[in-house]
Amino acid sequence: MKKLLSTGYTDWAFNIAMLVLRAGLGLMMLPHGYDKLVHFAQKKNTFMNFLGMGSTFSLSLSLFAEFFCAMFVLIGLFTRFTVLPLIIGMAVALFNAHDAAIFGSGEKAALYLAGFIAIFLLGPGKASVDGMMGK
Repeated sequence: MKKLLSTGYTDWAFNIAMLVLRAGLGLMMLPHGYDKLVHFAQKKNTFMNFLGMGSTFSLSLSLFAEFFCAMFVLIGLFTRFTVLPLIIGMAVALFNAHDAAIFGSGEKAALYLAGFIAIFLLGPGKASVDGMMGK
């Protein structure tokens, strides 16, 4: 019971926790990006036009973040760099597309945003390609 209430943790526990967080968020984000990849032609004219960049370009940026960057986060390669587009994408989804409805339609985007910020701040852990390369 004493260990259960402890706030201390081992390096092993931290690295496993980061693996679970990275793999969980990466795997859950991939279907969002894959859907955009497969249905790109149907969505390119109806996707949100962020900052006047055009809906096709906005969709391309979202696809890049949600599919390709999610794969890199999943395996832990260039993690802090590849999590930045995901943070930006989830912030745009939460605050622009869902009008900051954290407890409503934007709840999923808020959860992803919090998780990706945690990965950015803590790094990928040793159970990652970055960790194995000694970064």
